Order: sequence, then structure tokens, then C-alpha cells
Amino acid sequence: MFSVFRLQNAQSVAHPGGCEIGPRPIDLHLKALKSMGAKVQDAQRGFIYCEADRLTGCDIQLDYPSVGATENIMLASVFAEGETIIRNAAKEPEIIDLQNYLQSTGVHVTGAGTSIVRIHGGEHKLRNAEHTIITDRIVTGTYMAAAGITGGELLLRNVIPEHLSSIISLLRESGCRVVVKGSTMLVAGPARLRALDIVRTLPYPGFPTDMQAQLVAMLTMARGTSIIVETVFENRYKHVDELLRMGANIKLEGRIAVVRGVKKLTGANVYARDLRGGAALVLAGLAAEGETAISDIKHIDRGYERIEDKLRQAGASIQRVN
Repeated sequence: MFSVFRLQNAQSVAHPGGCEIGPRPIDLHLKALKSMGAKVQDAQRGFIYCEADRLTGCDIQLDYPSVGATENIMLASVFAEGETIIRNAAKEPEIIDLQNYLQSTGVHVTGAGTSIVRIHGGEHKLRNAEHTIITDRIVTGTYMAAAGITGGELLLRNVIPEHLSSIISLLRESGCRVVVKGSTMLVAGPARLRALDIVRTLPYPGFPTDMQAQLVAMLTMARGTSIIVETVFENRYKHVDELLRMGANIKLEGRIAVVRGVKKLTGANVYARDLRGGAALVLAGLAAEGETAISDIKHIDRGYERIEDKLRQAGASIQRVN
């Protein structure tokens, strides 16, 4: 979501950054704010200027179920006059978590987790609230893939299994054993993974694009040929060149990756080009023979808190080198 800075009577916001994984336009965000009465103009030096005496609730149809746009509209609607309706809203668990938080502060918002979210705005007098953020499902999925690619066994606590259904299904299909008991999950990798037929990244509840790189890394050592179709971001295969350095057999054709499993990967000097691609290289390094050195780990640190400490607790030989 945007970071906003005060500038006289307007608000200025820097153009968002993040991983370079393809076009990431914010047109849906700006179109919604304009519909609510904000004046928006691009300016030089990488800033966008927004100004509004007041915002008015309205009916907003998203062209794509964007998580960030849905969240931004929900937040902007809190003090907008009247009701705001978001159609084709994102359904991710993070949307439901935001709704739960807003409700705890006194905001009247319903529909999160469905395609239509309604927010009744106005002069709310928000109350203090204590809220626990949900477990990161992508971090959880990454550790699940770590067990799969190494043939190891991990016991994961404080997970939310219903948020991981697509990941659980694919890991089981690949030969992993996944046992769920409440908020605890046991994941055990097989002696040799099985290839997956066709996997497409999709908005929730489909298989998340943020797990594509980790799955590709895991399937590099599977028996047979797997096909991955990236439908969300067009430039999300930067990790493939690095996996090839380690002996993987992957062919790219546009948004399709054909992964032919090899019996072993070999350690190499590789570079993390983005957040999830960096996590994929960590997984590949865990399973590879010899030493793997991953540079530009600043990308990994954006999404994983001291990943090396957690993996070392599970028996991995991994260390951060300054």
C-alpha cells in the first residue's frame, strides 16, 4: 500500500517500487480514488500528487481482483461519505484480515473473502483495538517446499491450513506427506519427488504466483517433466537462469516453464534477482551438492525474517556472510 507524505494542502506519494517482475501499474488504485472525488496528477521526480476536500463513497468495479487495490480502497473508504462497494474484489486471506482489523476499530465493513466488499464510511470515531496479524502463507509455503526438495521433515506450528489448500494439494501430488492437526502441520518430502502435470498461477484460492519460484526449484529434482504457467506476472522467471547454473533443466517459452527433473543440483554462485526467486535459490542450495553462495540477499530479507536461523534450527548448513 502507498506511503503518504504531507505537502501543503495535498498529499504526495512516491511511485511504488518492489521486485521487477513485470508491469505493476497502479491505475486501478488511482481510478478508484478519482471515482471517490480525489484529484490525482503525476508529477516529476517520481511522485504522484493527490488532493481532495472530501471523499465520497461510490460503486467501484475492479478490472482485476488486485489485492493492493482492494486494500487501498477499503482504507480510503473508512472516512468517505456514504457507502463504497468494491466489485470483483480480491478474495485473499489478507483482505479478510484487514476487514477483521477495521471491524475491531468500529468500521462497518462486510464481504471480505467474496467478490463484493461493502464499506460504510463517514465520521467514524475509531476505537483502540488489539489485532494479531495472520500467519504469512507464502513463508509457510516456502518452508513446506524446503521439506519437499530436501526429502526432509518439518513440523510447522501456527499455520492456517485453509489458506494453504492449493499448496498442500500440489505437494501431496508431488509425493510429499502433509499431515494437518489444527494449526500444526507436518511436511515430509519423499526420496524422489514426482513431476506435476500443469500448474497455473492464479488469484486466490488458486496457486499463488508468490510460490511459483519455490515450486519450480522443487520440481527441478522431480522425476519426470512438469509444466508451469505464470498467468499473473510476465517477468517472473528470473530465477530460472540461476537454477540453470546449478544444473537444472528448464526451458522457457513466454510465460510457460518446462521443468525436466534432474537427479542432482550442484552448488554455484548465484544471484537473487527478486524476493521469491531468492527464496527459490535458498531451497535449491539446501538440496544441491557442494556449496551455494547467494548474492543480493537484500531481496530475500524483504519477505523472510532471518531465514537462515530458522533453517539452521531444522538442521540446514547455512550461514549469512557479511
